Amino acid sequence: MVVPPSSGGAAASSANRPLSTANNGTSSKSKSAAHTPSLAVGNASMPLSARRSEPLDLNTVERRGQPNAAPEITKRNRLHGILEGPTFRPTAEEFRDPMEYMRKIEPEGRKYGIAKIIPPDGWEMPFAIDTSRFHFRVRRQELNSVEGGTRANLNYLDQLSKFHRQHGTNLNRFPSVDKRPLDLYKLKKAVEARGGFERVCKLKKWAEIGRDLGYSGKIMSSLSTSLKNSYQKWLQPYEDYLRVAKPGVQHQLELENGGPFTPSPGTSPLKKSQNNTPNGESTPAMRASAALNASLDAGIPVPQQTPIKPAPPAPSPAPMQGFTPVNGGFTSVNRPSGFTPVNGPNGVHATPENPRSVPRSTMDSPQLLEINTPNFEPTNSAKRALSDSAEKDANGDLDASGRRSKRLKREPAPTVAGSHMHQPRTSTPRFVPARERSNFPPGEACETCAKPEDPGLLLICDSCDCGYHGACLEPPVKMQQPENDWHCPRCLVGTGEFGFEEGEVYSLRAFQERANRFKENHFTDKMPFDPILNKRRAVNEDDVEREFWRLVENITETVEVEYGADIHSTTHGSGFPTIEKQPRDPYSTDPWNLNVLPLYGESLFKHIKTDISGMTVPWLYVGMVFSTFCWHNEDHYAYSANYQHFGATKTWYGVPGEDAEKFENAMREAVPELFETQPDLLFQLVTLMPPEKLQKAGVRVYAIDQRAGQMVVTFPQAYHAGFNHGFNLNEAVNFAPVDWEPFGESGVQRLRDYRRQPCFSHDELLLTAASRDTTINTAKWLAPALERLLEKEMAARKNFLEQPDNAEPTDDTYQGDRYTNKPEIFTEDMDEEEYVCSFCKCYSFLSRYVCQKSGKVMCLLHAGAYECCDSKESDRYASPNHDHVLSLRMTDKELRSMVQKVVDKSKLPEAWAQKVDDYLGQEPRPSLKILRSLLNEGEKIPFDIPQLADLRRYVERCNEWVEEATIYITRKQQNRAKGKSSRKKSTVAESDERDKELRNFENMQKLLATADEIHFDCPEYKTLRERETDINDFKAKALDIIMGQQHRARSTQEIEDVFEVGKTLNIELPELENLEKLLNHVKWLDEANTRRVQFQTLQDVDTFINRGLEIGIPETHQHILRLREAKAQGEYWEAKAKEIMSVENVHYQQLDALSKQAAGLPVTAETLARVDAILKKQREAQEKILALYQQSKNPDFRARPMYKDVRDVMASLEELNNKPAGTVDLEKEQRRHEDWMRRGKKLFGKANAPLHILHQHMNLVKERNDACFELRDKPRMPVEPSSREHTPEPDSKDRIPDVFCLCRRPEAGMMIECELCHEWYHGKCLKIARGKVKEDDKYTCPICDWRLKIPRDAARPKLEELIAWQDELENLPFQPEEEDTLTSIIETAQAFRDYIRPYVNPLTVSPDEVTTLRFYLRKVEGADILLAYETNFLRQELHKSAPVAPEAPPVIDSSASTRKPRPTKQQKLMASLGITNPDDLPPQYRIKPHKRKSSEPQPKPPQLLQPAGSPAAHTPSSIRPGYTQQTPSFSYPAQSQSIVTSGYRDSPLFAPPSFGLPPLRTPSEPTHTVNPAQFASHNYTPHTSPPPQPNFAVPQSPPQHPPMFSTGMNLDPALFTAGGAMFDKRPGSSGSPRMVHTEASPSFSSPRTSNTNPNLDSIFADMVHNDDDHATLGHEGENQLAGEAFAAGGLDQDHPDETHMDEFVNNE
Repeated sequence: MVVPPSSGGAAASSANRPLSTANNGTSSKSKSAAHTPSLAVGNASMPLSARRSEPLDLNTVERRGQPNAAPEITKRNRLHGILEGPTFRPTAEEFRDPMEYMRKIEPEGRKYGIAKIIPPDGWEMPFAIDTSRFHFRVRRQELNSVEGGTRANLNYLDQLSKFHRQHGTNLNRFPSVDKRPLDLYKLKKAVEARGGFERVCKLKKWAEIGRDLGYSGKIMSSLSTSLKNSYQKWLQPYEDYLRVAKPGVQHQLELENGGPFTPSPGTSPLKKSQNNTPNGESTPAMRASAALNASLDAGIPVPQQTPIKPAPPAPSPAPMQGFTPVNGGFTSVNRPSGFTPVNGPNGVHATPENPRSVPRSTMDSPQLLEINTPNFEPTNSAKRALSDSAEKDANGDLDASGRRSKRLKREPAPTVAGSHMHQPRTSTPRFVPARERSNFPPGEACETCAKPEDPGLLLICDSCDCGYHGACLEPPVKMQQPENDWHCPRCLVGTGEFGFEEGEVYSLRAFQERANRFKENHFTDKMPFDPILNKRRAVNEDDVEREFWRLVENITETVEVEYGADIHSTTHGSGFPTIEKQPRDPYSTDPWNLNVLPLYGESLFKHIKTDISGMTVPWLYVGMVFSTFCWHNEDHYAYSANYQHFGATKTWYGVPGEDAEKFENAMREAVPELFETQPDLLFQLVTLMPPEKLQKAGVRVYAIDQRAGQMVVTFPQAYHAGFNHGFNLNEAVNFAPVDWEPFGESGVQRLRDYRRQPCFSHDELLLTAASRDTTINTAKWLAPALERLLEKEMAARKNFLEQPDNAEPTDDTYQGDRYTNKPEIFTEDMDEEEYVCSFCKCYSFLSRYVCQKSGKVMCLLHAGAYECCDSKESDRYASPNHDHVLSLRMTDKELRSMVQKVVDKSKLPEAWAQKVDDYLGQEPRPSLKILRSLLNEGEKIPFDIPQLADLRRYVERCNEWVEEATIYITRKQQNRAKGKSSRKKSTVAESDERDKELRNFENMQKLLATADEIHFDCPEYKTLRERETDINDFKAKALDIIMGQQHRARSTQEIEDVFEVGKTLNIELPELENLEKLLNHVKWLDEANTRRVQFQTLQDVDTFINRGLEIGIPETHQHILRLREAKAQGEYWEAKAKEIMSVENVHYQQLDALSKQAAGLPVTAETLARVDAILKKQREAQEKILALYQQSKNPDFRARPMYKDVRDVMASLEELNNKPAGTVDLEKEQRRHEDWMRRGKKLFGKANAPLHILHQHMNLVKERNDACFELRDKPRMPVEPSSREHTPEPDSKDRIPDVFCLCRRPEAGMMIECELCHEWYHGKCLKIARGKVKEDDKYTCPICDWRLKIPRDAARPKLEELIAWQDELENLPFQPEEEDTLTSIIETAQAFRDYIRPYVNPLTVSPDEVTTLRFYLRKVEGADILLAYETNFLRQELHKSAPVAPEAPPVIDSSASTRKPRPTKQQKLMASLGITNPDDLPPQYRIKPHKRKSSEPQPKPPQLLQPAGSPAAHTPSSIRPGYTQQTPSFSYPAQSQSIVTSGYRDSPLFAPPSFGLPPLRTPSEPTHTVNPAQFASHNYTPHTSPPPQPNFAVPQSPPQHPPMFSTGMNLDPALFTAGGAMFDKRPGSSGSPRMVHTEASPSFSSPRTSNTNPNLDSIFADMVHNDDDHATLGHEGENQLAGEAFAAGGLDQDHPDETHMDEFVNNE
């Protein structure tokens, strides 16, 4: 006899032990060791997030596109004859939008329930998990326990064994029939199927049962007897016990569940009448139920009808060891929350097309009550179910969430790295038992009275370890140790609870090794030997599938595998790239990325406000061979997508949604025992049934093999299951296209029927979509859903607030008062437990009924009927004490209005189509305007309307007709090509021909006929009809005029009126052309008569003549002849006027006469305008010249004109070819003024510069003098520049900044210090280059050593000369621009001279004032005008007090420029050719002699030029002009020390004694000594008396020329001219003449004889007196003068020095 498995620690786990046989000495195969502890990751206390392990080598697993990828095979002969599901291979374009592609394949895929999608080749999704950090906990699966029939068999045998052991009988082996073990469970099922034991005996069905059980004995009577006896001995006592005990246990289970498992109208042990009296049925089951109820309520002993032990009250479920029961809220393996589903990614669902297997709770069904029922809160086991509290998982990680995957709580929650989702929180408490038990383990207190006692006084159940007092049992038993095992009624009847045990924690690599080893060991002895390969055949997919179903259905062989299911991607990481972790990976935003898919595009899950783990956030699944996911459909009947990242094949089985009801019925018929205690078994994902059995029940089943890189999609309400062929990793998520919504509503109703909480509120999703998305596409699916929602909500509110309408109320219908208080309105979001119905567990989003006593929330379907508190039913309905509150989210009006808006939006396309149909049906000739309006309105509707295309085609045809009709209606554009010069004339001609052809009258008539065929109405049609009538009238009138013109001439206006009418017709007619010719002829004759008295231009006359000839006027016509004569006269006038204007001296009287004569002739407007312009300019210029000349004679100098105005007027005369009267006089005055300016140029050494340079240079002089003659700049101690050592700041705030150098300006650029006076000088002012200066060089300034020449760019005039020049102002004809500048220069210099007078008085100067003298000499030398007396005095005094040079400084009376003149072009050419004589130049390079024009006035002998100074100023006279001077180092070394040259024009910076220069003058020269007493007798008065004479040699008389220096050279006397100013003949010490300005005029150094060349002075005089300066000759004129000067020296005037003046101006 076969002994059933012994009872374990829990009812669910008792079926997981192997059975053994003793009669043959063999036992069944022991449980396969699917778990290898050594491979699991150790250190169970370490959190998963902190663990590290060896990474997985992805080359060892099958991956898409890799060489080891499994080939795609289509199986035609699958096990059990299962058909293959569809496989779709989208193109890259189709694969771009998942929702669009799902819409495309949905009709085909729904037929199968599942479909496989193979992505296109270019789509390679990367694997994003860090395999070294990825750890997960597995679930242990016993394969023969997941099959429904096998598990029911094992559960029954386990309970049967317990029953017999409790009664002293050991069922340690199965009874034997015909030498074979008898399957007692199958025997029980066979007897039940035939009506029970009595009926089988009565009908003698035992032999039939034997044949069904597989016995084929010849003596059937013996077989029948054996079967009957076995049933009576082993099964009948237990079955009798179950009939009595099962109702009580079921009642207790419903109490723990808070009500029935499903609100079915059928009778439930929990159902009571409104009077709280139990149903008085007399059946044994009801009597047992009553006994149990009585024992619970009063503890009174109840006599039992059977000899077995009384059934005590159902205890609270004991804590399970190793797993948590499914229906009691078991704990998930890889959960971040406190729970997970059993297996598989999802829950269960159904489709709306098929009726539900569980009846719907209607308004008329009896309402379930809980009067006198303890408050039991249910637990949930669905994918998104709730857990008791936050507790630590097996890893030691504390999970702050109490639910697996629900929406967020308001309080802060832990954020998962790399995700925008928070971990969910617990929202509802776990089950609260009837009698709260203290904190003690099972067996330490009575489960009935909850009193802790000595364990020796309690009876302990050998199955659940719960204890009971003997007195608390019914009937009471004596407290003594039972002789046999004792089990409580709950364990004997069974609860049907089943779940998967938690396993170890693995890394991917460890789990791969464990999975590969298990598969290899399992199939080692099972595969046949292949003689060809000389080894066992490799395992293929068919072998694995057959072996899997064999193990599932085998009751004796138990194989345990492990499965890493429901691994949260938020805590473990997703296999897809995420935007948080891989933002640059393009696949992180790919729509097929399962992190993106649930919220992509039109997926309705985007309207869920929070993330739902496992539904909108993917879960991961790590499988091994035989690991399975059981039959289920998705939560809310959603779509699901499952992608395999890598690994072995996963086989899927799918049942279409249309067969969902058949599938559920087949499951219930196969294992009714499981559904008795677990009506929601299909929600638990723990039960399999072979496809073969389902096919026998008429259920269509399809199979799909999923491989790496492929995706499997399940459709709404489709049941699916499957298993793995080896190590693999998948990821799954839900999504919801718009066609899902009806299924989602059905799924929520199914959850309500089974009292299971949904994952989200379907009503909230609809309202959120209505508020977010207002498009028509959304309204199309949303409107029907909202209408159903509105209907249900309004019915629920009416059912709760109003009395029922039925005339004959049932006993279950409440007939009392209803709720009359004003409902509260709530709009804010709240925690989900605040609007989850306590009874049906569904969300009461739109309305809720809150019990203020217990805090429970009810939906309106169960409000009042549900026993939420101890109030009476009438008080619960009416709430007279306001202890129950009705809250509404929206009032009825608001809800209806919101729904109506969406409905109206959804009906826009249909409303438009109906509007079009109505209009077309009413109007025989529809208006095109209205049709266009309808078309425009339809095109604005963002929806595909079928009627829109037809209307568009019709309107387009009408528009084409209108466009063609417009050609005949609108006016022809006469000059459409005007302004478009790019258009070719041929194109215009072709367009005219085409328009002419279209504007044919016959074509217009055909067009009208076409409009009648199209049958529509528009304004163009009416206009065209009217146009047809007008054309006929015009043709008659035009013919009358043309034919009658010879007999009766019509007026021009009459003809034009008829012609204008014809033009408006816009039709090409012959009559219109003939009438136009006639009209043009008449108009030309009228215009010819008019032109007799009008002014005409020559072009107008010519054009008019040609126009007349073009329209057919004969050449002999009188008007043609007259006009041609006038044209000839006009042409003669034109020629005469141009002749007069072309001469050099225009005869203005002739021009004036021609201007008057042009009034009666056709002349050219341009010529006449030129004549008038010349005359006008002549008059204006003459008036200006006379006015300026008169003003120049004004005695008041300030009333005279400005020179600038005169110059501008004279420049404007260049445009005239003649000089008006008075021009010569004004020119003379201008030359007299410019002579004054030239004298000023010579004073400043700018004789050769243009006139305008004078004022510019004077401004520079003024600016420099202002700085040097600054009176606030007083003597001071040496000061360091700011860039060097810090100089203490004086206390005065008004001090001027420190100035240095000769220029008396602040520090700038390179500065150099004199070693004697310690004054700092600008390197720029001294012409010292930066590169020539060394740090250790010493330098002496020109102030300390007079021998050093101060670089000067221009000559310095004496103050007396400037005063004399200023005195000439009163005699000038015009006011000069230079007056103000000159006055400022003189006043500044005079003020300074007056200021320093005490310092240049020989009587007051002392040797102690050397520093002061140096200071003022520095200022005087730095100024750009020469104070001769002060300069000589200070130099002499400094030499006396602090001599540096051995000789005293010479007396200076002028200060010239030190700049060397630049060579001319001729000189450069001579140097390049190596020629010194200009006569030796080739003829083409010589300067031609200047030939004076006869018209030029002969120059008068000019006065001698007075140069401003000598280049030898400040330079010893013994220094030769050509001497190359060098710059020594900045110190006074010995005479043998080397000399350093300067880089700037070889100018000497100082002259040490070693130079050996000759003295300034010889001892033989006379000297003049000034008597100091002269200063005492004469006051110093400028301009009237000479300054005091210093005590040094001065000339005896004021020199008319600058002092001359001895050159030390023997000059040729032939160079001197009689009246020349080039040399001074005053003899010096050596008797040689001294050069005056050789450096200034080097070009005149070549000798010339006086008889061959004119005097140079005459050339310069000519330059002075002729007005060829800047004002009249300009730049070219000045160059011409220079050429004349060179010609005087024998140079070629064809090659003048053109660059000399340019360089001079640029330097200035």
